[in-house]
Amino acid sequence: MHSKIAKKIFIVDDDQLQTTMLEDYLTREIKHHVTTFTTGEECIKHLDDQPDIIILDYNLNSVYNGAANGIKILEHIKKMDHAIRVIMLSSQEDYGVALLTVTKGAEDYIIKDDEAFEKIAEICAK
Repeated sequence: MHSKIAKKIFIVDDDQLQTTMLEDYLTREIKHHVTTFTTGEECIKHLDDQPDIIILDYNLNSVYNGAANGIKILEHIKKMDHAIRVIMLSSQEDYGVALLTVTKGAEDYIIKDDEAFEKIAEICAK
């Protein structure tokens, strides 16, 4: 059974189009409170806002040179608050990468495909 309770969700992705589409998808049926960030460093500055879930792109430094990648941000988030649920989002279909993110504390690893938004919404509903 899925909850219809709105959650505070952070989306961290340097792909603005992807971020906007995911935000629209997550607020369509359940009015989740979504905040978006283009770098992990921006997200970390706002962890005091106590998000329920963070959707974190694995490859964050493709647009902003010097930005930390998703693994480094995941580690930092978990050090600050181990209870925050983190969903890793990536275009990499590498089992090793997926396993690494889960061992570092990610709740799930979602590949950016046609079903990604639906999978994320399902996890957010839990």
